[in-house]
Order: sequence, then C-alpha cells, then structure tokens
Amino acid sequence: MGDTAGGGSPDVLENKRSATRYQVLVEIAARQPAVSQGEVADAIGVTSQAVSDYVRDLVESGYVEKGGRGRYEVTKEGVDWLISRTDDLETYLERVNSDVLESVEVDAAIALDDVAEGKEVGLVMRDGVLHANPAGGTATAVTVTSAARGEAVGVADFEGVVDYETGTVSVLPVLTVTDDERLDPDVVSTHVPDEGLVAVAGTEAYALVSRSDASPDVRFGTAEGVAEAGMLGLDVLLVAVTDEIPRHTSKLRDRNVPHRVLDSDAF
Repeated sequence: MGDTAGGGSPDVLENKRSATRYQVLVEIAARQPAVSQGEVADAIGVTSQAVSDYVRDLVESGYVEKGGRGRYEVTKEGVDWLISRTDDLETYLERVNSDVLESVEVDAAIALDDVAEGKEVGLVMRDGVLHANPAGGTATAVTVTSAARGEAVGVADFEGVVDYETGTVSVLPVLTVTDDERLDPDVVSTHVPDEGLVAVAGTEAYALVSRSDASPDVRFGTAEGVAEAGMLGLDVLLVAVTDEIPRHTSKLRDRNVPHRVLDSDAF
C-alpha cells in the first residue's frame, strides 16, 4: 500500500501512468467479462492503443486474466491492488478535506470601513448579515481580499464566536379563502417588527399583506427563509394561511428559533 500518513500523495497519483493504470483496471472491473477496449479508452480519455498496452501490462502483472476474444476478468490480486489504492485515495481525500479545504475556507462579510488584504478584522452580525470591522472585535478573521467601505470582503482564519441574539418569529394566522371571516389589514401593520422582516405564506396571506401598509420581504421558500432569518438575529412577522403554519413552526423548532403564534381571535 502507498504511504499517505506523512502527507504525500498516494502511489496511484504519483504519475500519469500510475493513475491511468488504476483507471483502466477500474473500467475492466466494471465491464467484465466482455470488455471493449474502445469503450474503456473513451471513458478515461486515452487512445485504444494505450488501453491495449495497459491491459497487456495488467495481464502480465497478474491483475487481469484474459479469456477469449475481448473477455477479461480482474483476478483476486487485481481486486486486492484496487482496494489498497482506493483506500490510499480515500485517506488522502480525507486529509485534503479536513486539513486543507477547511484551513482555506473563505466567507464573505460587509466591510464597515476600508480594509486591505491580510488584515485582522472583528466580525459582527448586523441585520442578519456578517460584517467585518477593521477596529476589531471579540470574534476575528483575516481578510483575504481588500475592500472599500460597504463592499464585500473575503475573510478566513476565524477565531472566537460572533456574538448576537436569535430573533423572534411572530406568526399571524390567516384563514383560508373558504372561511367567511376576514382579518382587518391594519392588524398586519400593528405587528410588523421595528427592525425585521415580513414574510407571507399562502395566497390569502399575500392578499392581506398587500392591502396593508406593509410589503412582504419573503414570499418564496418561507419555511427555510424565516428560520434562517431568525437564526441570524432578525425579528420576523410571518403572515401565514392556517394550513401552512405547522410546516413553518416545525422548522422553527428544529432550528431552536423563538416563535409565537398570535391569537387572531383577539383582533
């Protein structure tokens, strides 16, 4: 087996020939016993002559057994070789995912002031959006791009926890069109949060909000959108048709977002 513990590439990736040899054996295993070398060539992007040379090598190595015309089978030794190389690849990919990709993860934030690349900035949440503060903060990151005030800046190397409180979702039930009762549109304006969003779920809810002084910020994908907004610290008024409410409150419970269903009988 190849050694990837020290951080090197697995044997199968050491050079193009090793990688192609691995690919050819995989394709033979997938197609056996009737193997078209032309199909293998098309699948991995090499010539049929190249595949023929690799197949001959694999037969000589004892990894493939040749039968009649166009009939090949991978031997036990070939299977063992494939498994060992695949294990090496999986170990290598796990290291790439955990040690490499996570270390270069980049997020975006809004610059609160002009900032140059490579500077440490504080991270704060405002209006549900991550902001980068050149003056610092309890949670920090390092900029990977430069940005003027108000522009998006790339940040990485996060430390600390962004401190913000979860928002609250108030749910205003709206009866379906088949019910005789109707809510006064002024009820919507009464419950719109001072700093937050208005979301609607259902045609009847949209009609009610449209007749009020408010306008919907969220109309589609409301269950996910409202829960996300609440998690990011925004207060939300969700105006929803009664049969839509269980789906939304279930999502809010899953995300641990504080919420309350308003008593429409009191209006």
